[in-house]
This record gives sequence, structure tokens and C-alpha cells, in this order.
Amino acid sequence: MATIHISALLLSGTVSLASCRLLAQDPKPGEYPRGEKPSPMMNFFVTSEPIGDGGNLGGLAGADAHCQALAAAVGAGNRTWHAYLSTQARPGQPAVNARDRIGKGPWYNFKGEMIAQDLAHLHGDTMELAHQGNNLNKLTGLTEKGQIVPGLYDYSDPRDTDWNYVKVTRFSSRHEMLTGTQPDGTAFTDGADHTCDNWTSNKSPAPGTSTGDLNAADGRPNAQVGFPDRNGGGSGSWNSAHGTRGCAQTDLPKTHGIGLYYCFAIN
Repeated sequence: MATIHISALLLSGTVSLASCRLLAQDPKPGEYPRGEKPSPMMNFFVTSEPIGDGGNLGGLAGADAHCQALAAAVGAGNRTWHAYLSTQARPGQPAVNARDRIGKGPWYNFKGEMIAQDLAHLHGDTMELAHQGNNLNKLTGLTEKGQIVPGLYDYSDPRDTDWNYVKVTRFSSRHEMLTGTQPDGTAFTDGADHTCDNWTSNKSPAPGTSTGDLNAADGRPNAQVGFPDRNGGGSGSWNSAHGTRGCAQTDLPKTHGIGLYYCFAIN
């Protein structure tokens, strides 16, 4: 009986040790790192949650407020946060460039890892810097909670393009970031809609409208996106890869996004 009792204790200890090891493993993409807090240096993150109304973010003011609220929820509300979004020129309204809204850098993520030293490094303003690239990638493009954003093939499922599935499945693909910007961080100057009507539209294309060309200039609702993991269609750019299939919340998952975007602190 004693032998059985000791064996049981040993087995229990082994199971407990194994459980501890499992708990100590790195979190899955989209999972909050238990007990961790943002680095005091954090002045960049990807939003962990969308506003939820497609491309209608309430304009730049509404997008900034969402950044501020998410930052405040993790103890980083002492900074002034802006969304990395461009808007296009409209009658009586000049264009706004995303790169002009985010300060001068350097920028650090949840862990205190540098994303880019300055605007030139962030956007690759010279040929040399473009070849060098910034430090934004899948492992550094973290949310304000320290989450890795689930990428294109992490937990691939045919339902990843269905908002009803995606909204209740936190590991579904959601790696597209709304930006509305060109690769250099400036606003588009053509006649197409690249910003969901300057972040106020949640409309889908009219019935019968072709959405096969993600960069089509046919007047349909659209938003330019980029990928923090640098993996996807178009150029694979972090800030300007291709457009969406519409501006409704149900349109965004069709190209593997849910309406997330980048936030930078300007102070």
C-alpha cells in the first residue's frame, strides 16, 4: 500500500509539474500574457479589439478615442494616443497624413522593444532604410495587452471570412490593419475611396459590384490595409498592401481583417 501511495504522489507531482510547464508556455496568438503589464516605454500598439462598425470609426477623433481607451485600460492612459490613419482631401477639408499624426519616435511595443527609431526608419524614406526595414513584425506588432495578432495561417479555418464566426473566435485570422495610407505614410490623392469615406462609412458595395480587384478605383467603399506580420496579398506591406472588399463590419473578414489598426503615442 505504501508503494502505491508513493507512486500516486510521484504521479501527481509529475502531472502537476507538467501542468506548470504548460501554463508557463508562451501565450497563443491573441491570448493575454498572464500577469504581465506593458513596459513603461510602450508608445505603440495594435488595437486588441475593433470599434465594431466596420470602417466607421467615428472619424479620426473616434479612432483616437478608441486608442486612448484601450491604453488607459492597461495603465498607459497618461500618454496622448493617436491612430495611424490617413484621410483624403474633401471639399473644404485638406488631406491628413498618417505619418504626421504619430510624433517623431522612437516607438516601443508592449515589451519595450523598439519598433522604429523615427519616421524615416518607420517608412523607409531612403533606399537604404527601405532595404533595412523597420522592426515591426509578427512577434513585435503586439496589442496593448501584449497579444500576438493571429495571422493568415495560424489557425486557418474556412469560416475565417465570416464575421459571425470571427467575432466569437479570438484566434481567427485578423491581421489586417486599417491605415488608408500609401507606403510613405501619406494620404492617397486619386479619386478612389481608400479610407471608408474618411472613417465614417460602414457601407458595403452596391449589389452586383465586382470586388475581385482589391485596389480597384471604381468608386466602391474601400479601405487600404497593411499587415504587422508582413504576410498577405499585395506587397505584404505593414501599412499599405491592398484594399478591403467594402466598409461594413461583415466585409472586413473577407480579406482577413476585423477593423484593427495601429496606435502611437505622440508624447
